Amino acid sequence: MGSRIKENPESPFEVFLEVAHPGTHSSGPEVRRQYPEDYTDQETLLTVPKFCFPFSMDSLTVSQVGQNFTFVLTDIESKQRFGFCRLSSGAQTCYCILSYLPWFEVFYKLLNIVADYTIKGQESQWQEFLVSLHTLPIPEPGVPVHLGVHSFFTVPDARELPSIPENRNLTEYFVAVDVNNMLHLYASMLYERRILICCSKLSTLTACVHGSTAMLFPMHWQHVYIPVLPPHLLDYCCAPMPYLIGVHSSLMEKVRGLALDDVVVLNVDTNTLETPYDDLQSLPNDVVSSLKSRLRKVSTTTGDGVARAFLRSQAALFGSYRDALHIQPEEHITFNEETFVSHRSSAMRQFLQNAIQLQLFKQFIDGRLDLLNSGEGFSDIFEEEISLGEYAACLARCMRN
Repeated sequence: MGSRIKENPESPFEVFLEVAHPGTHSSGPEVRRQYPEDYTDQETLLTVPKFCFPFSMDSLTVSQVGQNFTFVLTDIESKQRFGFCRLSSGAQTCYCILSYLPWFEVFYKLLNIVADYTIKGQESQWQEFLVSLHTLPIPEPGVPVHLGVHSFFTVPDARELPSIPENRNLTEYFVAVDVNNMLHLYASMLYERRILICCSKLSTLTACVHGSTAMLFPMHWQHVYIPVLPPHLLDYCCAPMPYLIGVHSSLMEKVRGLALDDVVVLNVDTNTLETPYDDLQSLPNDVVSSLKSRLRKVSTTTGDGVARAFLRSQAALFGSYRDALHIQPEEHITFNEETFVSHRSSAMRQFLQNAIQLQLFKQFIDGRLDLLNSGEGFSDIFEEEISLGEYAACLARCMRN
């Protein structure tokens, strides 16, 4: 279905690294210790430390202290490995857990425990804790897990919509970015633009990147995806293809000096968004108005209200894909683009004509067809939303000429 999440990884995490700040005279960050000790993927061991201090060394301030953030590495199968990080006091050390599991709240909590053991010099507890976690059979969603007296967590359920305040990424995103800019960013992602997000707090920066892309569900961003860009990769901002990149504010002066053409820039610190496009105005007006209204309701700000508001917009925009499935006995099910576009209103047709060219939509359709033709079928919260009466009413409005 276009998802970059790996199914059934072998272990809760691949490797833990304690990385030292390079200082002013060192050539780069240095791995102090690792677990497992016999981990031998040299490319990963060389790459991860470069992502552990993704800011200008000259502008280190108290704002970096004790911050959790998450970078992403993509493997040879295009699956994402998440680098969950915690900077120590003064940002002299970064504790990093690399995992295929998008368990943000869980790993942030576990990193705090690891850091506490390290600070107190409790080496045996540190070792036992990591051994227990690494050898843990991956539990089912919703299952409570005890790794020791002070380490308890519940496995998140990816089948559910993210909720506020439980989901840290969405919570920080919704608090930091106003509704109007959230709408503009959503539209920019739907049109697969080149997008930069900058912020002075690493935790908020990566939360905004991860949180905003989650609102595309059931679709997934298919292009360059770097939630926090390390200094040695700044040239990625000049890439000609679509991207979604997070940049710490201390590096933005250098980024601004690059040849940036037609890039959408969201500055989280100032809550301002620069765009050369009219993407939001290009979306069907009734869909945008409905989404804006839901996001501004006080009742939306807790629970899954924010995520559900975006899900309803996705259903209103793309839910009629089911009507364009071509089903014949003893033949493979196919998708008819012309049918998908032609039976909607003129405003919706204009949007959908562009949408069928987008990678995120193509991957979504390919994924649905694969499941149907393999006999597996599917049922998720998006399909449930399509079937609701509110979507049916919206569809009726959109089909009026």
